[in-house]
Amino acid sequence: MKYLITGGAGYIGSTICSALEDAGHVPVVLDSLITGREEFTRGRIFYQADIADERAVTQLFREHPDIQATVHCAALIVVPDSVSSPYEYYQDNVSKSIEFFHLLHRLGYDRVVFSSSAALYDVVPGFMVTEEAPLNANSPYSRTKLMMEMVLRDYCAAYGMKGIALRYFNPIGADPKMRSGIHVQHPTHVVGKLVDTAQGRQSEFQITGTHYPTRDGTGIRDYIHVWDLAQAHVNAVTDFDKVFERAGELPVDYLVINLGTGRGVTVRELVTAFEKVYGQKINKKETGPRPGDVAGSYTNADKAYRLLHWKAQLSIEEGIADALKWGKLRENILKY
Repeated sequence: MKYLITGGAGYIGSTICSALEDAGHVPVVLDSLITGREEFTRGRIFYQADIADERAVTQLFREHPDIQATVHCAALIVVPDSVSSPYEYYQDNVSKSIEFFHLLHRLGYDRVVFSSSAALYDVVPGFMVTEEAPLNANSPYSRTKLMMEMVLRDYCAAYGMKGIALRYFNPIGADPKMRSGIHVQHPTHVVGKLVDTAQGRQSEFQITGTHYPTRDGTGIRDYIHVWDLAQAHVNAVTDFDKVFERAGELPVDYLVINLGTGRGVTVRELVTAFEKVYGQKINKKETGPRPGDVAGSYTNADKAYRLLHWKAQLSIEEGIADALKWGKLRENILKY
C-alpha cells in the first residue's frame, strides 16, 4: 500500500518511511526541506513542496491516486524557538495545516494520522497521564498542536473525515539500520545534546531545571525509541479502519492515542543511563529551566495497546546506543 508522509524528510517522518518500507509499503514524501534533509528522501518518491502549495499537493495525489492515508508530521517543533518566534509556529503548524487538511478532504483523501505531542498535558499528581488527563498547552509550540487537534476533530465531525491524533512523548535514538536520525547541527532533543557532549561538539550537557517536584528534582519524561514510534504509525495507517472498530460500537471518527513506554525517567536517570552505555562520564552542569519547560509526564500506554495492538519494545539503553552510533555516522551522511 501507498501512504503520504508530510515532513517525511525529518527525523521522525523519515523513520516512519523506513518502517513502512520494511513492512512492504510505499511512502510518498512531501517536504519543503526547510528543516528536513534531502538525504533522507533518496530512493523514495519525493515531492519538494510546502503543504500549503495547493497545486503541488493536488498534482501529488493526481500522480498517486492509490494513497491510502496521510501521516502529517510536517511542523516546526522547538519549544524555546516557538516562544521567541510564535508567528512562524502559528503560520506553519496551524494556518498551513488548516488549509492542507481541507484540501485533503476536497480531494477525497479523508484518512489522517496527525503527529501531535504530549506537551499538551498538564502536570498531574504522580506525573502519569492518560488520554483523558487535563491539558495545559503552555508554549506556542504545544498550543499549535492542541489547535490542530481541535481543527482535525471538527473537520472529522463536519466533513466525514477520520483522524487519529498520536500524542508523542519523547523520541530518542535513530533508525537501527542507520538510514536516518537526528539531523540538525545543534540538536534540542536531550539525547542529541548528550551525544554532542560525549563526542565533543559541545562542551557540557546542561540539566535544565533541578527543583521540580519529582523524585530527584529534575524533569520526568517518557523516552521512546523513534523506531518504536515509527512502528506505531505503521499499525495506525495499515490497520486504520480496524483501529476505529476497536474503539467501540458507537460511531467514532476521531481518536487520541498516547505513544510512550509507560515508564517515567528523570533527566538525572537518563544521564546515568547514558554514561553507562557510553562507558564514561560526560561534562554536565545544572541550570534553570528553559522557556516553556515543565516538570513533565509519562503515559499510561494501555490505549495504544488496545487500539493499535502496539507497545514499545526497545529500551532506553538501546535508544542511547543507536543515538551514539548515529552521532558518529551523521556527518558522513549529511552534508552541512
